[in-house]
Amino acid sequence: MNVLFNHLPTEELQAIDAAHHLHPFTKGADLNAKGARIITRAKGSTLTDSEGVEILDGMAGLWCVNIGYGRDELAKVAYDQMRELPYYNTFFQTSHPPVIQLGQKLAELIPGDLNHVFFASGGSDANDTNIRIARHYWAIKGKPSKKVIISRHNAYHGSTVAAASLGGMQVMHAQGGLPIPDISHINQPFWWAEGGEMSPEEFGLARAQELEAEIERLGIDNVAAFIGEPVQGAGAVIVPPSTYWPEIQRICDKYEILLIADEVICGFGRTGNWFGSQTYGIKPDIMTIAKGLSSGYAPIGGSVVSDEIAAVLDSDDFNHGYTYSGHPVSCAVALENLRILEEEGIVDTVRDETAPYLKAKWDALNDHPLVGETRISGLMAAIQMTPDKSARADFANPGEAGTICRDFCLEAGLVMRHVKDSMIISPPLVITKGEIDMLMERCVGALDKTLAKLKADGMFRAG
Repeated sequence: MNVLFNHLPTEELQAIDAAHHLHPFTKGADLNAKGARIITRAKGSTLTDSEGVEILDGMAGLWCVNIGYGRDELAKVAYDQMRELPYYNTFFQTSHPPVIQLGQKLAELIPGDLNHVFFASGGSDANDTNIRIARHYWAIKGKPSKKVIISRHNAYHGSTVAAASLGGMQVMHAQGGLPIPDISHINQPFWWAEGGEMSPEEFGLARAQELEAEIERLGIDNVAAFIGEPVQGAGAVIVPPSTYWPEIQRICDKYEILLIADEVICGFGRTGNWFGSQTYGIKPDIMTIAKGLSSGYAPIGGSVVSDEIAAVLDSDDFNHGYTYSGHPVSCAVALENLRILEEEGIVDTVRDETAPYLKAKWDALNDHPLVGETRISGLMAAIQMTPDKSARADFANPGEAGTICRDFCLEAGLVMRHVKDSMIISPPLVITKGEIDMLMERCVGALDKTLAKLKADGMFRAG
């Protein structure tokens, strides 16, 4: 069936897709009118569509295909595991070898005393779990009023009802009656857009101190935890000023609230270390993992908690779980993925070679007349487009420039995402220097064409 479908004409595949498939984060009527791009195969950092066009995947799927596409080793372990034990749950006082081995391996890799994993199918449900864990933890400790989770505006923590509530994206909160109760948000550390006349260091400290003010406003007896991505990925690769995370850590320690590091994007090598918490000096009580855990080859995520939290949770029933928690096939695939990352030294290569190589080229984009700021952390980066660098101005119609640039990127054979007028990348960690050169050439070409179109159409003006 799959082989036959791969050989149907593109138009027929698009028609079937339009008839039966509801796409995420999409206005279906517009997509159905033009037809979806049909991806049929991939290898390394390159996608191939149904027309045979090759595209450099500057986003590693959805920030997740860390070891690149087409690794037969993962297909083999999935096949072998399906034959041995395709599924069994971890309810009813049972376990199985893949989930046991993966838990042990994660405890070895993750720093500090985060030695206990509650498995999920992805990042969204893992962050749902984090809400349950934080609140149940405090209830067991005799502080049931500690329910509020503090997050940040423009953060992304998933798209379920609870995870989207943790996130701070207005477009998501506008649908479905979000956020749910007992979720609070403070401002994000986005210096370019919101820093005003402050230096980045002053701004980072001020934004972190909003957490302390919010804890005091809510009352320490009501706050359970603070959650944050080391780098806000979907928010536009917002790299916090150097002063931000040390102050956040100080405040969480001072008020004894749980610190949750959402490592769904940053984890497993993306920032040049195994975890973004290592890059930014964060010592979380709970860590959310997914995406790079299996390089996207199988759905899996988890909440990793400290020894102390696990000991408290183990003293009572935790009435929570998922059918696919610790799915044996996903665990086997994740284990093989981690073996490849480790044995092939992929994270070290990112830190020592490809991330510095990309950074030198990426920072040079600041000389482009359309670019106001570049942001980069390891192999995730952003370009902030602006009609006025000195004023750090937005375009008159925010998002138009980003859409134009995205389309020029695709036309050039490059997947590059836009968040309003930020252009962002997060390529596979196995991207080569030659492929980085190709990415940069296509990126600069798209920027040049975008600038020309904005000027020709009278759109190169501030709002």
